[in-house]
Amino acid sequence: MRSRLTNKRSERNTTIIKCEEKSVSQHEQRHGFFSFLQNTNTQIMKKKELCYIVIVAMLGVSLLLSFAVEVFHLDLGCFSWTVGWVSSPIALAIGFAFALLLGKAFPDFNNTMSKKMLQYSVIGLGFGMNVDKALASGAEGMVFTIASVFGTLALGWLLGRKLLGVDTQTSYLISSGTAICGGSAIAAIGPIIRAKAESMSVALGVVFVLNGIALFLFPTIGDALGMTMKQFGMWAAIAIHDTSSVVGAGAAYDQMHPELVAQQGVSALEVATTIKLTRALWIVVLALVTPFFFRKQLAAADGTTKPWYSCVPRFIIWFVVAILFNTYVLSNAALIGDTAAGIGTQFSGAVNKLAKNLITLSLFFIGASLTRETLRCVGLKPLLLGVMLWISISLISLAYIFWL
Repeated sequence: MRSRLTNKRSERNTTIIKCEEKSVSQHEQRHGFFSFLQNTNTQIMKKKELCYIVIVAMLGVSLLLSFAVEVFHLDLGCFSWTVGWVSSPIALAIGFAFALLLGKAFPDFNNTMSKKMLQYSVIGLGFGMNVDKALASGAEGMVFTIASVFGTLALGWLLGRKLLGVDTQTSYLISSGTAICGGSAIAAIGPIIRAKAESMSVALGVVFVLNGIALFLFPTIGDALGMTMKQFGMWAAIAIHDTSSVVGAGAAYDQMHPELVAQQGVSALEVATTIKLTRALWIVVLALVTPFFFRKQLAAADGTTKPWYSCVPRFIIWFVVAILFNTYVLSNAALIGDTAAGIGTQFSGAVNKLAKNLITLSLFFIGASLTRETLRCVGLKPLLLGVMLWISISLISLAYIFWL
């Protein structure tokens, strides 16, 4: 009897020990599996962050070398391929691709750089603007510019908010970029309205896509319509977003019709560049009145009811100061002499080029802030708004040039 009880106890103890061993083994397996997942995630995070650092370094070095080549005429020899490949659309596209494929990396650093770098760059853009040269377009160009800027903003509000239901920030940014000078206008206006990174990314993406299409499409349409140099220059300056694409389209039209340049005594490039400079100055006006349009949103964000004009950011004030300083001091030969004015012009050009390169780099940070969820929420409406606004402005300005 005792031996039976002893055997049963022994069997029971053996079973308990086996169960405990099995439980420990399962726990170790689970712990090992979770450790493996944690290590895998850590490795992925390290690879993502390393990839982010490498991309930023590549973009930064390329843009820095590009600046050195343009300003100091640095000869890179066989390494010349390292410059010239980074443009605003490419930087934004790389940021998009990184965010969608790998996700966000260093989000706090990314957000800070996208905002601060953009603001400092806008100040630098002021050194590339000259009030006197912009006003040289004359009364006709000025009236045309004023009507097109405010007409585009009004039409953008009507199509974006009332017809398509695009959110206020994205709609206003796309309208501003279409009305004035593409990415530069969006870069200046975005921080003022405290635009979200996704709104900035979507607006810039829409403008850059349409900008690239216009560069190739406009000279062909102008040729088919038999436009004069002055007509095409005015049309390109109003209907094409970015200054660089306006210059490219004007130069392309001049190359298509060199005989017209000789006959008419003016080139499409000259007309387009002059009117575009006038439009670019309206960034200042738009930046100063935008806080009035968004006074309720800004007040709600601050939790105060301070006057709308106090919401004008400091970097916009410095932007205006940079424009005036460049126009009436650095470029004023009567004030500082021809030699000093020449040096001042070179300095302004260098600061302006550096600012443009910094804006290009900041576009990567903006693109890298985007997520798949954001794209799903945004949808195709912003692109549709950009297309409708672009086509409307193109047709209206074309009708004005031909029949009014």
